[in-house]
Amino acid sequence: MLWPGTLIGAGAGFAIASIPGAMLGALLGQALDRRLQLQSLAHLREKLGGRPMLRNDELLFVLLGRLAKSDGVVVDGHIQQARVEMRALDMTDSAQRRAIAAFNRGKTGHDRLRGYLRRLSRQPHAAEGVLRACWRMVWADGRAGNAEQALIAQWGRWLGWTPEQVKALAADYEPQKRSLNSSGGTYQDALRLLGVSATAEPAQIKRAYRRLLSRHHPDKIAGNGATAAQVREATERTRELHSAYSLIRERRDFR
Repeated sequence: MLWPGTLIGAGAGFAIASIPGAMLGALLGQALDRRLQLQSLAHLREKLGGRPMLRNDELLFVLLGRLAKSDGVVVDGHIQQARVEMRALDMTDSAQRRAIAAFNRGKTGHDRLRGYLRRLSRQPHAAEGVLRACWRMVWADGRAGNAEQALIAQWGRWLGWTPEQVKALAADYEPQKRSLNSSGGTYQDALRLLGVSATAEPAQIKRAYRRLLSRHHPDKIAGNGATAAQVREATERTRELHSAYSLIRERRDFR
């Protein structure tokens, strides 16, 4: 582990007073490392910049927030997917609040994530879980944009994965989109799913989408005492609605 305060203190001390100075500087730097719990130069930069270090349970949601914002607009599907991840992790109320804050923090794109992901690479199962969650977020709006794919590829490298390994994970989640496009007229399938006609105005399509999303929202289902299977079914239904709405929106060219 790199102790930045110790390293900087030793270097500065050596420049001032050779070996004795380096020893004294290292001791002072070590005390600073322990007091501030510094683990890397990136952490030191964050401390100096006033940004708190990320906890392990916050890193994932910073990544998800970065992905959601990478194409410029965070849509309902992204927010819904973040909630799905929180439920899957069985987070407490306080943990959910931290996750929401981390998601919003990720949208700013200000965090240097390389150091965090390099450390996570020492935990292969955790690293794979993070990449899988990232792909789920990518497909939450029914498509994988170039910016999103580039981010995951970069994060995969920092986690020690090859580009081929990272792309292979995407196949586990892309079928959620393909299921809508699997038969005949995909655009017609999307219209039928939302219960609108091909001549419907964008405002009508949006209302139909939001009404169905509210009806099948997993949080609402769970709040009514539904079983785990029913919550999973509702989650899958909302993903289909997101995919259908995204397909119609792209075909009709509206936001």
